[in-house]
Amino acid sequence: MARPKNQAARRQELVRAAKGAIAELGLTGLRAVDVAARTDLSPASVAYYYPDLDELIREVHRDEVERFYWSRKRETAESDDPREQLRRMVRSGIPGSREDIDFQVLNELHTHAYREPYHAGLMAELYEREVSLYAEVLERGSATGVFAMRAPVALAASNLVALEDAYGLHLMGGSPLDAAGVYELIIANAAVLTGCAL
Repeated sequence: MARPKNQAARRQELVRAAKGAIAELGLTGLRAVDVAARTDLSPASVAYYYPDLDELIREVHRDEVERFYWSRKRETAESDDPREQLRRMVRSGIPGSREDIDFQVLNELHTHAYREPYHAGLMAELYEREVSLYAEVLERGSATGVFAMRAPVALAASNLVALEDAYGLHLMGGSPLDAAGVYELIIANAAVLTGCAL
């Protein structure tokens, strides 16, 4: 049995391992042995920390939502120019490639939302938080006169999140789009919504 001070570190290690397993194998049929294979722990140790594998999957989803949101928040903090902040927001919401593990895992977990209220709640929370990030940038740009909004901020923010989700899904699904093409499509829409050349 692990000492109490190691509990949090072990759990975080298992969350990372489960994330890798989900990205590689998907959620269907995911087993403790698949998670253990990505650590130095045995399947019995995985079961010790997470007797219910669904709880580990829920923890992976919580972790992904937090990491994704805060990484995007940090992106906008690195510039004072609303145009650059908006460009950074768009880039941070697009998978770099089909091999982007964070997007693979989020897409897998979001498929659980249809049947699992817990995952539906996390998916809704992430959407609302992403909309709020866009809204902050759009409001700042509007208040400083950089943006001449052609639509209400809330509507524009919602549309930008929906665009990145939809295009990201197509990119991850193997369409001929690539990250650069998706970025150009979304930024063109953002330019129309903000009345600003981006």
